Amino acid sequence: MGSERLCDSDYRFMCVVWDHAPVNSGELVKLCEQQLGWKKSTTYTVIRKMCEKGYISNVDATVSVLVSKEQVQANESEYFVERTFDGSLPGFVAAFLGGKKISAREAAQLKQMIDAHRED
Repeated sequence: MGSERLCDSDYRFMCVVWDHAPVNSGELVKLCEQQLGWKKSTTYTVIRKMCEKGYISNVDATVSVLVSKEQVQANESEYFVERTFDGSLPGFVAAFLGGKKISAREAAQLKQMIDAHRED
């Protein structure tokens, strides 16, 4: 997978794939028509494009995932923090909270995540 980001329509398409893969390409066309309002030709074009980008494979009319949703979300989040907050995670968290209160349970979960990823 390259470092390029997914546009909104590609991300919405990948959400359908992540929810249903491995999936027959004909079935994927129906799902994209129902969920995204896409024509058959649009879906096949995006299947081809996402195969070229290395996000999915289409072998014997079966579309499979090569890049997980979690990987894409992590890349998107990192890009957002870099672009919007000059890479400052504390700056992002402060803006995200924006004066809101979080529960003791949420605070404990965040602390566990920070502890698990902290450099010593």
